[in-house]
Amino acid sequence: MLYRFAAILFFFCASAQLWSQTKPEAEPEPLTRILFVFDGSQSMYGRWESGTKIQVAQRLMGQMLDSLQGIQSDGNFQLALRVYGHQKPVPPQDCSDTKLEVPFGTGNIYKIKRVLRAINPMGTTPIAGSLMKAADDFPPCANCRNIIILITDGVEACDGDPCIVSQRLQKQGIILKPFVIGIGMDENFKESFECVGTYFDAADENTFKNVLGVVISQALDNTTAQINLLDINGKPTETNVPIILYDHTSQKVKKSFVHTLNYKGQPDTLVLDPLVVYDMEVHTVPPVRVDSITIYPGTHTHIGASTPQGQLDLRANTRQNTSISCIIKPHGKNEILHVQEFGTTQRYISGTYDLEILTLPRIIQSGVNIDASATTTIAIPPPGMVTLQTGTSGYGSIFVQREDGYQWVTDLSESSERQVFQLQPGQYLVVFRSKFAQETGYSKTKEFRVSSGSSTIVKIN
Repeated sequence: MLYRFAAILFFFCASAQLWSQTKPEAEPEPLTRILFVFDGSQSMYGRWESGTKIQVAQRLMGQMLDSLQGIQSDGNFQLALRVYGHQKPVPPQDCSDTKLEVPFGTGNIYKIKRVLRAINPMGTTPIAGSLMKAADDFPPCANCRNIIILITDGVEACDGDPCIVSQRLQKQGIILKPFVIGIGMDENFKESFECVGTYFDAADENTFKNVLGVVISQALDNTTAQINLLDINGKPTETNVPIILYDHTSQKVKKSFVHTLNYKGQPDTLVLDPLVVYDMEVHTVPPVRVDSITIYPGTHTHIGASTPQGQLDLRANTRQNTSISCIIKPHGKNEILHVQEFGTTQRYISGTYDLEILTLPRIIQSGVNIDASATTTIAIPPPGMVTLQTGTSGYGSIFVQREDGYQWVTDLSESSERQVFQLQPGQYLVVFRSKFAQETGYSKTKEFRVSSGSSTIVKIN
C-alpha cells in the first residue's frame, strides 16, 4: 500500500513538473494607450448635415466613448485628449494653441466627454505642433502601444510639417502609425494626410460614425497570422529556426520566437499587432529576410519565406585527438557564414558553398553543393602524428609539398625542443635554426612523409 502511494505521488509530481515545463506563462498584454488629438479650430463651426461640424463630432464622439466604458474598466486600456485651436481666437494666429486637456488614465471617459462638450472653436490649426507636443503626453512605459487618432476638418495652418513629425515619432518608437479622420474635408486634402498616418475620409455623419468604430476596432484588436517557411516544393514544412520580427519604421524588436509546427503539422498561429508593419528575419544559415510585411486587421495573414534547407554532415575521425573547425562561405565570396565543428550536422539554405577546413595544413573544398531536403557529407583522412625533436629552442616552420612548390603550414614554437603535430597525409619539409646560431649557414632542413594514422618522429640534429 505504501509503495503504491509513493508511486502515485511520484507520478503526480512528475506530471506537475512536465506541465510547468510545457505550459509557460503567457506574455503580458501591452497596455494600449489612445490619444485623441481633436480639432477645436474656428472652421469646426462650419455647417455639416444636421448641424455644425463641432456639434456632430461632439455627439458621435460621445456615443463612441460610451461604448468604451466596459473595455476601459478592464485596466489594460487608457485614453487621453489633446485639443488644438480652442483657446485663442484668430486673428491673430497663435500656433502654440494646443493643450493636453485630459491626461492618460483609467476611468476618465466622463471627463473627456465633458471637455469635448465645452469646446468653443475659435483658433487656428497647428497639427504639426500638436503632434510634437503629443510625444510628451505618453508617460514612459516598457510595454505599451501608443496610438494617436487625429480628428480634423482642415490641413496644417502653421509652418510645421505633420508628415515629418509623425514619421520622426514613429521612427523613434514613441507612437505607432497614427489614424487620421478627416471631417467633411475636400478630397484634395487626402494626399496631405496619407504621409501622416492611415487616413479615413468621413464625408458625411454616418461615415464618420462608422469610421470611428473601424478605427477603434483596429486600435484595440490584434489579429492572427502564421509564418510559412517554404521548402523546395513551396510547402510550409521547414521549421525549428529562430525568427525575429522588427517594427519596420523604428527597427525595434516586436517579437522573437522559435518557429513551430503545431500538432497538425501546420505553422503555429501567432497573434500580431495590425498597426505595425513588420520586417522579418528568419535565422537560417544564411538568414532570410522579408521586409515591409502588412498585417490585415481581422484577417488571418499568411507570411511566406523561401527557406529550403539541406544538411551538411562533417564526419570526424576517431583518431583525431583535437576538434577541427570548418569555415563556411558562400561560393566565390569572402563572407563567413558559419564556423562548424567536425562531428556535427548543420542545416543550410540550399545552394553552393566554399569550405575551409582548419586542419594542418588547411583543406579547401570549393563549390560544395547542399541540396534541399538532403544531406551532404564531408569526411577527411585521419591525420598522422608527428613528433618533432630539435634538441634546442629556435626558429622554424613546417611546409607541405604542392604541385607548384612548398606551402607554409605552421611555425615552430621558439621555446620548445619537442613539439607534436597532427598533420594530414602528404610530403613535408621542416626548416629550423637554433636561436643560439648567429649565421644563416646553421639552418637545417629535413623532409618527411606523413601517412594516415601513422606516428612519425622527426629529429633535426
